[in-house]
Amino acid sequence: MVQFYSPNRRSVNRGIISVTADNLDAQGQGIARHQGKTIFIAGLLPGEQAQIQLTEEKRQFAKAKVVKRLSDSLHRVAPRCPHFKVCGGCQQQHVAAELQVKTKASVLEHLIQRETGVNISAHPVIRSPEYGYRRRARLGLQYHAKQRTLLMGFRQSQTNDLVNIQHCPVMRPELEQLLQPLHQCLNSLHAVKRLGHVELVLAESGPLVVLRHLDPLKQADKEILRIFSVQYNVAIYLLGEEKSLEPLIEEQTAPWYQVNGLKLVFSPQDFIQVNDVVNQQMVAQALAWLDLQPTDRVLDLFCGMGNFTLPIATQVQATVGVEGVAELVASGQYNAQLNKLNNVDFFHENLESEIHQQPWAAQGFNKVLLDPARAGAAGVMAHIVKLAPEKVVYVSCNPTTLARDSKVLLAAGYHLVSVRMLDMFPHTGHLESMALFSSEPMDIE
Repeated sequence: MVQFYSPNRRSVNRGIISVTADNLDAQGQGIARHQGKTIFIAGLLPGEQAQIQLTEEKRQFAKAKVVKRLSDSLHRVAPRCPHFKVCGGCQQQHVAAELQVKTKASVLEHLIQRETGVNISAHPVIRSPEYGYRRRARLGLQYHAKQRTLLMGFRQSQTNDLVNIQHCPVMRPELEQLLQPLHQCLNSLHAVKRLGHVELVLAESGPLVVLRHLDPLKQADKEILRIFSVQYNVAIYLLGEEKSLEPLIEEQTAPWYQVNGLKLVFSPQDFIQVNDVVNQQMVAQALAWLDLQPTDRVLDLFCGMGNFTLPIATQVQATVGVEGVAELVASGQYNAQLNKLNNVDFFHENLESEIHQQPWAAQGFNKVLLDPARAGAAGVMAHIVKLAPEKVVYVSCNPTTLARDSKVLLAAGYHLVSVRMLDMFPHTGHLESMALFSSEPMDIE
């Protein structure tokens, strides 16, 4: 028997208890109940029995670690990554992909129902292969003085310590195969002790590397990097200061990717969706939900470099994208010209400031798409309602703020017609989604 409650809620009884998990949360933690209290247990799957030890205790719940697992679920699988359980990048490689997806969708459905009162399915889930999906990754660099070697990798869970990554099966294979030779290259630089991080990106034009260095690189180091660039057919960019990105070789082709048949050129520092397979499906779903017509005027808020804006523009009378990052707005404008889209306007505006004073706000739109950051879109929801669009598509990386902002539309008479869970990051607790709201009731498949 374990004593859960202590007056100061700090001490944790170190006794061993036996439990059986009956559910899974979005983070991949098993959920069990003991003496009326919910316990979250890392690494335990539904149906598995284990001896556990509490590690944290609150009034309403506790956390625990597995001391000994007494049975195995049919949903338990062997992780592919040799760094699993040490690297903080993936938490759920031990969970079968179908259970991961089912759990995340269930969490999303429950949250929406709890916060809005709307019962709705988040299926079919928009997903990709569970491995080899990540086309962008940033790895920390840290010189280990005692071992006289460079560590290159991801952070350990809940620490700042780096895990020296040799393999990463969630990366696109074209990037994963660069890990070991890139590590050897960076470790041979004279500036090895003064490197910050390295970012790998896979564009349609090929792989590229962004190297953050804290001191100016000597010519000898640049030559080592140039040889690596040629040998592995990799474009290298040097980042000496936050905004001083320079190509190592001047004639390098600018990176680009495709979406909905369009070519989007981007800077290596621009935000692009990490999972290209999900991104393609997400954009297609958004366009289908908006039911675009040649007479439509569409507003795209938090538009980035036009990932949705430009595909929308190919089907409508006019599109306006609004974004708070000037560099992304510039990329959007460039790509509109590149793709010969003359019906697109981009505005660089802070969507958390006085919206009614911004030039785009005086225009009329009959359909709206928004794709805000984790904080959501509280600052623009009232204006969306004022526009009275026929349809609103909300793309979200945070189900909590999606549920919060949905209430504004529902209170204004909109109907929540459809929801999709986006499994943008398999094997992690990230839960992304998209929702369709309509001013009129409608049936949709």
